[in-house]
Amino acid sequence: MTDHPIVVWTEIPVSDLNKAARFYAEVFGWQMKRDDAGPNPVVNFTAAMSNASGHLYPGKPANNGDGPTVHLVLPDKLEDGISRCQKAGGTVISPVIDIPPGRFAYALDPDGNSIGLFEPKAA
Repeated sequence: MTDHPIVVWTEIPVSDLNKAARFYAEVFGWQMKRDDAGPNPVVNFTAAMSNASGHLYPGKPANNGDGPTVHLVLPDKLEDGISRCQKAGGTVISPVIDIPPGRFAYALDPDGNSIGLFEPKAA
């Protein structure tokens, strides 16, 4: 067994980088940071590049959730995240699901990428 994170980075393809950055910032409360230094522009989930994280990039999104699902931690209660997701143009596609480490709901971002809105169990 390992004690370091198993998933360290995720990349989510989006059709409109600025629109997607606004959606993820609104739903998760992140301070998104655009980076134009590489061959393609990206918007990092955070300016702090020392932790496991990810970014958005211009690409071909999944078709109505037909790709992998990335579960992302909410800053507060799941119900609040569900509400923000819907108001920001996302679609919640499942009821709340309880699992040992917390609770989540499946959703689609405005491009149809599958995401999990995750609330960790209180310590």
